[in-house]
Amino acid sequence: MTLRFIPVASPLMQYQTHRPAIDDAIRRVLHSGRYILGEEVACFEREFAEYLGTRHCVAVANGTEALCLALKACGIRAGDEVVTVSHTAVATVAAIELIGAVPVFVDIDPVSRCMDHTLIERVLSPRTRAILPVHIYGQPAAMEEICAIARRHGLRIVEDCAQACGARIGDRKAGTFGHAAAFSFYPTKNLGAIGDGGAVATNDPEVSEQVRVLREYGWKERYISSEQGMNSRLDEIQAAILQVKLPFLDAENARRREISERFSSALDRELVIPPRPMPGTGHVMHLYVVESLERDALQAFLNERGIGTALHYPRAVHQQGAYMERIRGSENLPVTERLYDTLLSLPLYPELQDDEVERIRTALADWCSSR
Repeated sequence: MTLRFIPVASPLMQYQTHRPAIDDAIRRVLHSGRYILGEEVACFEREFAEYLGTRHCVAVANGTEALCLALKACGIRAGDEVVTVSHTAVATVAAIELIGAVPVFVDIDPVSRCMDHTLIERVLSPRTRAILPVHIYGQPAAMEEICAIARRHGLRIVEDCAQACGARIGDRKAGTFGHAAAFSFYPTKNLGAIGDGGAVATNDPEVSEQVRVLREYGWKERYISSEQGMNSRLDEIQAAILQVKLPFLDAENARRREISERFSSALDRELVIPPRPMPGTGHVMHLYVVESLERDALQAFLNERGIGTALHYPRAVHQQGAYMERIRGSENLPVTERLYDTLLSLPLYPELQDDEVERIRTALADWCSSR
């Protein structure tokens, strides 16, 4: 009997899990006659802010534009430097440059794989205006330490929470530490739309109002642009879908952690290093990313067993042609560069069935025992 191939991600299975409620929500929007910035968006903004524990949430078109708008609303302007990491989706760095600001790289901590806060002050300059930490794979960065550095130097903080919806540091959720936070609702995210979507969360009413103005052409009154803005609006259908899914997010994140623990229990850590959640944090396992010096052999073995894998990401940002040799800090990223020869993402989503989880766990154990 041929076993079903297990994909590395499956937005379709997420839809099928919530299908009746999602279908009802879509019909509700279609029959309402209001498709842009109506009550569905306003309701989702309220519910998501309440979930995070922030005073404000502004829904926008996607995660990249959420970063752009958050940075601009925090006062970051053309020529300002923003300290971030190269171990991230290109969107993080693209957003900084889209508003005319200048990214500066620091290396990552080898265990958390997030920004190494001990290196930040080495790259600060008179032009530095902000720090943009990335909560990679669902692991929160060291926000208390990063916030302390920002306070010492009068810097703004924008959190990239695209992969960390629901993650915690202590009792606080990721996205509540900085001046603003950007979220993505891309379909594969822990809280995913069926299409693009994003949001900016903040406790600052001025930042919130500025994002609202900028997301719709700089309008403070309709059709009158008081400043240069853009078109970045979450549509009503996506907002309605996100309302359906939000109440299940914590339980689905718990399922992700449960699956990840089962995978990790099968590994010989001399051969394969699993994700290592940092003490005092709630990792939401957006991706289950292992490290192995025999990465290619492991990937081929899993593929033969009908198990999909992926590289998140094939190259660090500073190793890609559009960014190579032109971003300050790129010359001093040894941890990042070592990591990129070893990374491999395995399937991890709450809809994985127990027999599929066992297939993956057994395959990992078999590979380790065969070396």
